Amino acid sequence: MAEPVVVTIPHKLTKEEAVRRLKRGFGDVRSTFGEKFVVLTDDWNGDHLDFKASLLGQTTTGTVDVGEHSVRLEVVLPWMLALLANKAKAIVQKQGQLMLEKPTKTTTTT
Repeated sequence: MAEPVVVTIPHKLTKEEAVRRLKRGFGDVRSTFGEKFVVLTDDWNGDHLDFKASLLGQTTTGTVDVGEHSVRLEVVLPWMLALLANKAKAIVQKQGQLMLEKPTKTTTTT
């Protein structure tokens, strides 16, 4: 049976900036975790993301909803990964906070 894991991450950004950082960070996750975590699909619709990913060979689905003051992430884990749900929740929360707090480089043209 699939087990949903819900993580809420507070932020002090505008919704638009939070979405921008998450889009960038979600792309970076692909290179950070390599073959252990592979994003199969990510479909942004405004401030809502539906995604499908492979984690340790198991397929997961989830959503991200960006609010005015927090981001809500819900991931449905297969039973095998649900056994590691508490550890996964801590990792997801940490990565989400890093995405939202990490300053991004701005490019300037002269």
